[in-house]
Amino acid sequence: MWPFIRIAAMVMAAPIFSANYINTRSRLLLALVITFVVVPTISTPMPQVFILSSSGLLLLLQQVLIGISIGFMLQLMFNAFIVAGQIIAMQMGLGFASLVDPQNGLNVPVISQFYLIFTSLLFVSLNGHLILIQVLAESFITMPVGSTGLQITHFHDIALLGSWLYAAAILIALPAIGSLTMVNLAFGILSRAAPQISPFTIGFPMTIVLGFAIMFFTLPLVGQHLLALSDEMLQMIRSLVTSG
Repeated sequence: MWPFIRIAAMVMAAPIFSANYINTRSRLLLALVITFVVVPTISTPMPQVFILSSSGLLLLLQQVLIGISIGFMLQLMFNAFIVAGQIIAMQMGLGFASLVDPQNGLNVPVISQFYLIFTSLLFVSLNGHLILIQVLAESFITMPVGSTGLQITHFHDIALLGSWLYAAAILIALPAIGSLTMVNLAFGILSRAAPQISPFTIGFPMTIVLGFAIMFFTLPLVGQHLLALSDEMLQMIRSLVTSG
């Protein structure tokens, strides 16, 4: 029961697993399957606590917080690509073109949706979801059920990941930001040199075309950023669930 609570909380919060196109019953079934696979690997004994008692409710809340924290931290990594797509879309002039994100149920620019789908498929193809389950299984050894659980400092570290998210997003979008800034600067100089040429007539479509060209040439870098950020985030999750 206790491992199932932690695993179910992670499944409800982690990206891909928590997508809106996966209904609640499928998530619970997936959490149950993962539990049956993980439980035989747990060597530490489970606490004999009645779940409806005060100590049992505290233990339940502890396991839910651990699972949600693991899933939320990985969600931040995917949100870095969403924010990067929003920055690029604004630079290209496509900030108004938005679609419903099927994973989060929010309206995001089409560029963010493209990066989210691309990184999600790449993450699954690299067995990132299996590594996440492995980290979750290791958490029952490093932070067993019934231990002190997460401390205030752990939640403080998770809050500080907000700055990490925006720094990662700027790093991902930096090639497009620099290139499109130079393009806009060139059209600004052109409009001053030849006032009869309307910068809106030429500049707007050219910015969109050049933006897509820049995205095409920098797409391999997005895969490299995904590998680096995934490895960094999984290491941070491992350090989070390592009890003192």
